[in-house]
Amino acid sequence: MSLHPALKAPGLLDSPLTERRGIDRIPLSFGLMYSGLNDTGVIMGNGTVVDMSRGGLGVRGNQPVNVDMDLTLFLSLPEKKDLPFVVQAQVAWVHGHRFGLRPQHIPAASEHRLQRFIQSFFHTAHTSGKA
Repeated sequence: MSLHPALKAPGLLDSPLTERRGIDRIPLSFGLMYSGLNDTGVIMGNGTVVDMSRGGLGVRGNQPVNVDMDLTLFLSLPEKKDLPFVVQAQVAWVHGHRFGLRPQHIPAASEHRLQRFIQSFFHTAHTSGKA
């Protein structure tokens, strides 16, 4: 499995207030579930992906998370009725109910599907409005 280099680079989503990513961010809105361990035990939350780039995800969630927490994500992409797929991610920043995630481990088939999904948005964003 080979993750896109930007998916593994540290510091991509350090702060919601200061944009540090050198790659485009796409505003989105689709659901996800997440789970992880905190100091008191297992958390399970629901949320919405609010933006995505080749380097990570911006999420609004209903359960609090901490920076550096490892989460298991269950993503349901909006373009198809396929079953959700599982992604391991680490919390990069937290601001209230918003947080940024860096994918850590994506199975090859899921990575390919996610990259196709992201590429379709980049293609649309770069070709819309052009004659």
